[in-house]
Amino acid sequence: MTSPRRLITTGSSFEAELSYSRAVVQGDWCFVSGITGYDYARMVLPPDMETQVSNCFDTMEHVLAEAGFAPEHIARVHYIFRDRDDVAPAKPIIGARMAVVRPAATMILADMMVEEMRFELEVTAFRG
Repeated sequence: MTSPRRLITTGSSFEAELSYSRAVVQGDWCFVSGITGYDYARMVLPPDMETQVSNCFDTMEHVLAEAGFAPEHIARVHYIFRDRDDVAPAKPIIGARMAVVRPAATMILADMMVEEMRFELEVTAFRG
């Protein structure tokens, strides 16, 4: 028997315009799309790296909770940076937020959709 598929949204205009879900839950798995540093409730992107990274983790935790998952369920994470110089200010926040979880992780350098975006976070969680 196949598990029902559940779609989670934050209401971000990006999700509507690009036809994607913030997360897809399939059985014991939760696949969370890339989250940028926006305050999605106000669609404001703060200029500083630390706030962008914190916003990403706050949004991710909210999405996981809505999906019925906890940060401890994270199995895989991708950290995407616009600039390698942004890794240093992000490290303490990432270290603190992932200290207990310690998922498999990959760091990627990539251009972003808008110039002000500096960080993106994508996670896969499993609660089996």
